[in-house]
Amino acid sequence: MKIEGKPSSVVPKLRFAEFTDEPPWECTSLKELAKRITKRNENGTDLRVLTNSAEHGVVDQREYFDKSLSTNRDSYYVVETGDYVYNPRKSSKAPVGPISKSRIGAGIMSPLYTVFRFHNDHNDFFAHYFRSSHWHSYIQRVSNSGARHDRLVINNKAFMQMPIPTPSPSEQIKISDCLDTLDDLVKAEVRKLDALQLHKLGLIQRLLPQLPNTQPKLRFPEFRDAPDWNTVRCRDIARVLPGYGFPDELQGNNKGQFPFYKVSDISRAIEEGNKYISQARNYIEPDVLKQIRGKPVPAGTIVFAKIGEAIRSNRRVITTEPAIIDNNTAGLKAIQKKCSDEFLFYLWSNISLIDYAGGVVPAVSKSTLEDIPLCYPHDPEEQQRIANCLDSLDKLIAAQLQKLIALRQHNQGLLQRLFPSLESQ
Repeated sequence: MKIEGKPSSVVPKLRFAEFTDEPPWECTSLKELAKRITKRNENGTDLRVLTNSAEHGVVDQREYFDKSLSTNRDSYYVVETGDYVYNPRKSSKAPVGPISKSRIGAGIMSPLYTVFRFHNDHNDFFAHYFRSSHWHSYIQRVSNSGARHDRLVINNKAFMQMPIPTPSPSEQIKISDCLDTLDDLVKAEVRKLDALQLHKLGLIQRLLPQLPNTQPKLRFPEFRDAPDWNTVRCRDIARVLPGYGFPDELQGNNKGQFPFYKVSDISRAIEEGNKYISQARNYIEPDVLKQIRGKPVPAGTIVFAKIGEAIRSNRRVITTEPAIIDNNTAGLKAIQKKCSDEFLFYLWSNISLIDYAGGVVPAVSKSTLEDIPLCYPHDPEEQQRIANCLDSLDKLIAAQLQKLIALRQHNQGLLQRLFPSLESQ
């Protein structure tokens, strides 16, 4: 079937050698390959509620949200293993919403989603195709934004007319096997990263005592006969530094004397495997600094979110140069001869700020931060020994994360090249 406005055949940029002389791929509508699933949970069967997330695919709603959000389940679609689900909710990871294959057993899904099932059970090829972006332009063209700006509205007929590039069964298997192997490699590297992060968490809990204890569970041999650690308030060993409001009209400069760090900059640095922050989306000059009445925090300042749900993430970074920080964040700078910046970073990383937050929107004030109890060794050599140990582990974690990022980028690049773009034909 030739789809109006689309080529009847297409060719990917990258093709395995044994298929280079094969005919182009046919362009087939989804409705010829699959059927919509509209079976409702009318008998009220107690099936688990599923959701389709951009990052994790089809998952149990209770695991994804830590609770079930559904109310009336009678209208929900029944989803079986092997069914595909389209979630029209947009996100940064899925600009037109994700399409994922369910692999977790039977469940029910909100009628806001579109559920479909391929006629051929051997259809993992299409699961990989929907991880590419080649089908996005079609969805964008035939959909509208809903009442909620983050959700697309597309009628079922238009959705099922989506053009799907389809090669021969043998080429489908070759592509699917290749991408399955790469997916398995990514999963193995994720497990390594998880193991390193879990090891670090356990090490921190053993190297740093939990109050009211003043002796760590694990102490380096040269300090085992040293005195107990000191219990103090945060203000005794560090200064809490404020952030500043940043009017929209002053934002947008990618150059300037001072980086202006926001919570999003902190998140990006950590997601890239950095405990130091040196890149910002906004920069300001001294005249703007004067206008907002700001004062730079010095290099070596620990920066973290102090308001909102971002508090729960316990994300902290260290500045590498004088910088301005947003008023949704705060800074912590070690007092010389009391504590080192590096050791304070790990000591502070072991504090869960949500435990000290108050208000409908969780927030911690400067006075609350200053009053948080901390336990630390007075000997700077012991501080440095602990910081060096944890820093070496951080370097391993950062290297593993960069390896994982590179693999995922390679994976995405292969997806884009192994599947043809309908727009460029």
